Amino acid sequence: MATILRLARHGTTKRPFYHIVATDSSKKRDGRYIEQIGIYDPLGKTQLALDADKAQKWLKTGALPSPVVKQLLKRAGVGEAKAQA
Repeated sequence: MATILRLARHGTTKRPFYHIVATDSSKKRDGRYIEQIGIYDPLGKTQLALDADKAQKWLKTGALPSPVVKQLLKRAGVGEAKAQA
């Protein structure tokens, strides 16, 4: 079981927002997940709400972030270098 950090899409047509979740890589995009670690709302005022402790915990245990989640973690100041230090 490979764990991955990725976005799960929610919201309505043309008004998306995303949950940043830790999930098994074989699960569907919006399917069952292990833990929610944040919210990304590209259209809202507060675009990113992230629990840095949970994100670091998952990175330390070997979860791989998707490319978009990797950028969001970098924007929030939670990088892989910090997680390994």
